[in-house]
Amino acid sequence: MLDKFLIRHSAPTLAGLKTANLFWYPWEKEEEFREVLSQWRKIFQEKGLDLHVMKVNGHRALLYVFRVGKLDEELKREKTRAILKTQGYCYETAEEAIEILKDRMGDEGEFPHEVGLFLGYPEDDVWGFMVNQGKNCKCCGCWKVYCDECSAMKTFCKFKKCEEVYQRLFLAGKPVRQLIVAA
Repeated sequence: MLDKFLIRHSAPTLAGLKTANLFWYPWEKEEEFREVLSQWRKIFQEKGLDLHVMKVNGHRALLYVFRVGKLDEELKREKTRAILKTQGYCYETAEEAIEILKDRMGDEGEFPHEVGLFLGYPEDDVWGFMVNQGKNCKCCGCWKVYCDECSAMKTFCKFKKCEEVYQRLFLAGKPVRQLIVAA
């Protein structure tokens, strides 16, 4: 069942086009859920990806699927570090930054807007979203765009095409593990 959710919500990340995806996954039995997560983490780690449970709400888990190397590179960027520092982040590794994000997601309050940096969104758009409180964007797609609208629209189209191709391949019987592009 997680296969369907991975295809529907993480195709661009599986294909290597995007840093990460975040989505809610419903589960019934915790023991089965933990086993499925363990199996997928092994598969992902062989290909340079990983999977974290960011938050649990009843029988739903907020899953974060990401490309380890890509996230590490992005979180080392000077501009990204500066934005995260304004939100109280102090980290040396991507794993430490993920743990801080996880803690912030657990807080009862506003969803942490810096999450866009963990999903590979352009830094200027994430900052624009934070400064404008989600208003006054130029356009909307996978994220709200505040800067390079043309580039963002091309990226949105690329992601949409990837999702369509992966969905078609999956429905034709191709296993998800064969659709994961290794890092």
